[in-house]
Amino acid sequence: MVKYAGGALLPTLSVDRASRTPISAQLCAALRDMILSGRLKPGERLPSSRTLAKEHAVSRTTAISVYEQLAAEGLIRSSIGAGAYVTDTLRDGRPAAVPSPPSGEEIRSPPRLAQLSTEASEHFFPRLAHPENPRPFITGIPAFDEFPMALWASMVARYWRQPRNLLLGYPPPEGLMELRRAVAMHLRANRGIVCEPEQIFIFNGAQDAFNRIGNTLLDPGDTVWIENPGAIGARNSLISSGARLVPLSIDSDGINVAEGLEIAPDFRLAFVTPAHQHPLGVTMSLQRRFELLRAAERAGAWIIEDDYVGEFHYAGHPPPTLKSVDTSGRVIYVGSFSKTLFAALRLGYVVAPPGLVDVFYRIAGATLQGSPASLQSVVASFIEHGHFASHIRRMRRVYADRQQALLAAAERHMQGLMEVAPTDTGFHTIGRLAEGLDESAVAKKAAERNILVSPISRFAITPVVQRGLVLGFSSAPPRMIASAAETLGGVLTEMRQSR
Repeated sequence: MVKYAGGALLPTLSVDRASRTPISAQLCAALRDMILSGRLKPGERLPSSRTLAKEHAVSRTTAISVYEQLAAEGLIRSSIGAGAYVTDTLRDGRPAAVPSPPSGEEIRSPPRLAQLSTEASEHFFPRLAHPENPRPFITGIPAFDEFPMALWASMVARYWRQPRNLLLGYPPPEGLMELRRAVAMHLRANRGIVCEPEQIFIFNGAQDAFNRIGNTLLDPGDTVWIENPGAIGARNSLISSGARLVPLSIDSDGINVAEGLEIAPDFRLAFVTPAHQHPLGVTMSLQRRFELLRAAERAGAWIIEDDYVGEFHYAGHPPPTLKSVDTSGRVIYVGSFSKTLFAALRLGYVVAPPGLVDVFYRIAGATLQGSPASLQSVVASFIEHGHFASHIRRMRRVYADRQQALLAAAERHMQGLMEVAPTDTGFHTIGRLAEGLDESAVAKKAAERNILVSPISRFAITPVVQRGLVLGFSSAPPRMIASAAETLGGVLTEMRQSR
């Protein structure tokens, strides 16, 4: 840095007068960078505020405010008549600057991470794609085009017309009682779960609930039974809790309990999706449910029941929830409004068994911030006024129609290439590929045609015998599903011919 009697010359200091950033903030940021990077040395004198103002065509008031800000940050010291100097503290205390990588290259050494994150396979952690505009075969997304936006907007507006003292404070960390009462009422009437509002805890989505349950109940190294293939989000949460995951195979009755008892009878937790196994779509049989409950009781273990699409059953009466047949208080039931209403809500809930209610209250009071009160209150009103039940009934018909569109299109365009299985529940089904077609290669080739499908292996921790594609049908209307199925059929035909 060149010096002169009035202090250091600052030729690289510039001001962009077209920028929306205030000039004082620009000068302050530039000087801060010069000091921290070492271009201005500890003890080096800066130009006077008058000189700084003149050289950069700013007011002296602006220049003074810049120096006052840097002095408040401890980067310079100044006094009337003595001038401004870079603080001597930086002589020994400045952290080492990160070296800039060569042009076009990235820094090769990764940051040091916690052991769990370092050891976790990249295959486990990336989430499935959820594009901004939902389209055929994306999984886990409800029908945005069918949501009653006008009704929802009117209820939101009504909420914000209440007195401020009812709106602007912190919500209870365990959730608004009005929503907890509404959820308890809905579960009793529609899912066969008899519970008290005090057993219900509101979270920022089901994923947040899985994280909290894992952190509350598991110590690093504890054994967890998990479906294989299984739900990616829950799996990642349990990995981040330090659990030792024991992947168990899926048969026509659901998770293989006998396999779990043989491999790891002393399990601490089990994670299951009984209503519609994710992703294979199997409904857990009543006999298998009782086997799982007996195993948990003998081991003193807990069971997480993820009932993410249990509301959407299309044929006859829906199977009972695992929670509704649990007489020993081992099941932690998790539900999500992100699937039944819309994803942006990020609102889920837990029904805690009696033995965990006090624990959940303590954890909520100590660590939870609570979900936005506005969302909770509007959802509670949506349920209490009957809109939620009406919406569920209507969406069952919508999703049944969309599944039929997929099955019909598959029959026309994929015959002999992929067999698409019908399902009684849920947002997706499975397409079993013909012999010789590789699921990962098909998914990659389909992506080149802007068709997103997921191979079953994407959901597996260890290799599984099932091979095929997971096909979501909930997010797109029938016409779009038919068009995408025709494109996918063309991909399969090309791959068969190129063998």
